[in-house]
Amino acid sequence: MKAIVTGGSRGIGFAIAEAIVKAGGQVAITGRDRARVDAAVSKLQAHGAAANVAGANVDVRERRAVDAFVADTASRFGGLDTLVNNAGVGAFADVASMTDEDWSRVIDTNLTGVFYCTRAAIPLLRQANGAWIINIASLAGRNYFPKGAAYCASKAALIAFSESLMQEVRYDNIRVSVVMPGSVATGFEGMSGHGDTSWKLSGDDVAEVVMDLLRHPGRSLPSKVEIRPSKPVKA
Repeated sequence: MKAIVTGGSRGIGFAIAEAIVKAGGQVAITGRDRARVDAAVSKLQAHGAAANVAGANVDVRERRAVDAFVADTASRFGGLDTLVNNAGVGAFADVASMTDEDWSRVIDTNLTGVFYCTRAAIPLLRQANGAWIINIASLAGRNYFPKGAAYCASKAALIAFSESLMQEVRYDNIRVSVVMPGSVATGFEGMSGHGDTSWKLSGDDVAEVVMDLLRHPGRSLPSKVEIRPSKPVKA
C-alpha cells in the first residue's frame, strides 16, 4: 500500500496513517503545523521502516503545494494506490455573524482541498493495479444543526462529490468510498466538548473502517459508510 493521508498529524488522520503503517504500508501525511507533522512522522516511524513514512507541511487549499506533494510522494514510494482525504476544519457560528474568512476556510479546506488532492492523484492512481480514494465526511453532511451551516454544507457537498467521482473512475480500477463518522472524541476544532466523552467514537474506530474498506475484494464497493457511537448519551 502506497498512501497519502491528508490531515494526518493528529486525530482521525493520524489513526488512519498509523493503521496503514502497522499493516506494512507506506504513508505520507500532510498537516498545517510543521512541528505537529514532524512529531507525527516520528511516532509513525516507530511502527515501521523510516523510509515508509513521510510528512509535509501542506495546506490543502494551496493547489501548487498539493500538486507538488502528490508528485513527490509518488516518486518517493514508487507509485500511489491510496488517497485518504481527511483534512478538515470547522467554524461554528450562526450565518448572520459568520465572517467571510471563516466561511471560505471551511469550504476551501473541506471541499476544494479534496478536489485539488483528488485531481492531482487520479493520474497516478490509474497506474496502480487497483486503487482507492476514501473521503472522510461526517454525519453532519446528512444531519444538519444550528451554527453548523458552513461545516454541514461542506460535508454534504463532499458526499455528493464522492458519489459523482465514484461513477467517473470506477472503470479505471479506482474505488471511491465516503466515510461518515458521527461524534468522535478527537478535540476537533470548535467541537472539543466537555465532560465525559467515553461514549464517542475514537479515531481508531474510524481507522478500522478505512482499513476494512482497503481490504475489500476488488469485486465489491462499499461506496458509503456511516459510523456512529453505539450508545450515545440520551437526550
